[in-house]
Amino acid sequence: MRQTAILSVAIVLSASLATPQGVAQKKGELERRIIDKVAPVYPPLAKRMNVKGVVKLEVVVRANGTVKSMKVVGGNPVLIGAATDAVQNWKFELAPNETKGVVEVLFDEH
Repeated sequence: MRQTAILSVAIVLSASLATPQGVAQKKGELERRIIDKVAPVYPPLAKRMNVKGVVKLEVVVRANGTVKSMKVVGGNPVLIGAATDAVQNWKFELAPNETKGVVEVLFDEH
């Protein structure tokens, strides 16, 4: 029986707005659509250990839609590498500026 990872992604991206004086204004929530989503490879160790769960990553997406950087916010260490490898290759819709927000990658073996 072949086991695959089912991927659910919740994306909340927020644009950081600043005044000319550099004082941060209220951050508005913005949804930025994924146009090319690479599914993570379910780690063999996670399969053997029956590890499931969510990996949360704070990502910075460039205006051109590529992932500039990411920081792990939470998740099982066995799953983090697969999640970061996949999200690094995601492509988002174009935007006028960089955006920052949290993505969640759900690993649920079936």
